[in-house]
Amino acid sequence: MNTAEALAELGISVDILTDEQRRSFDEQGFFIVENVFSPAEVAEMRDEVDRLSAIEGEFGGHEVHIEPGASRLSNLFNKSAAFDRCLTCAPTLAAAHLLLGEIHVGSLNERSPGKGTGQQHLHSDLPRVHATDWRGVNSMVMLDDMTEENGPTRVVPGSHKWSPINVPDINMNELKTIEVDAATLPKVPQDPIATYPGEFHVTGKAGSVAVINACLWHGGTTNFSGKPRRVLHLFIGRRDIPQQLVERDHVTPELLERTNAAQRYLLDIEGAEPKVTGYPPMPKEARKWAIAETPGTKY
Repeated sequence: MNTAEALAELGISVDILTDEQRRSFDEQGFFIVENVFSPAEVAEMRDEVDRLSAIEGEFGGHEVHIEPGASRLSNLFNKSAAFDRCLTCAPTLAAAHLLLGEIHVGSLNERSPGKGTGQQHLHSDLPRVHATDWRGVNSMVMLDDMTEENGPTRVVPGSHKWSPINVPDINMNELKTIEVDAATLPKVPQDPIATYPGEFHVTGKAGSVAVINACLWHGGTTNFSGKPRRVLHLFIGRRDIPQQLVERDHVTPELLERTNAAQRYLLDIEGAEPKVTGYPPMPKEARKWAIAETPGTKY
């Protein structure tokens, strides 16, 4: 099986993308699609996020990283069938296949900042070593309305064509440093937390999906209202790039039983044996969200 065959089995084709979506994705580095998931689907996923968050508490997201001040969850496909529908999230998968060719799911995480928290460094999710070394596509599945008051994600339109900056350390893979080219250097913010000139705040109704090139400069903003802002981050990687969460290391018998061949191909669990029975074990400590160390970033 290959990606085109897997997506065809799921009823997905790059032809679903409109000319405007393709143009925005190429030029701006992102696009937003409304009503991808129905209110009933959103409600089920939201309820499961709340249930799992109550179980995991401060260690939520530990399989990838935790973030002080924000509720996180990771490894979601192995924890609830409610999230299986993300394996047919057409805008994300179509855009990823268009940009990357052969793909697999990198991870499915959830993030919701608490009141007064959520401001992140302006960062790229992935590095690249040359202008067309696209390695991934990320997306935000909105489980609540994302507004200016509850911590919308900010993006810098067009910045996916600049050098990546402040890549999370877990995503550096084989690279040890980030090379910032001469054209990008004057654009690098002195304060990566501060508002960036021309930044755009991604907002939308629950059920909407924002699809972004993983090299785009972006970051969370402060949740001033304290209202819930639960978002699933469906990350799709180029198939030769390691998954952020290696699904084979966490796969449950339930996930293997309920997925079809196309879904197992996208999760990269074809022929895998169950590794975890029951609820995944909790750790005694977990890594915190962190960008690549300054010595490994050449500004």
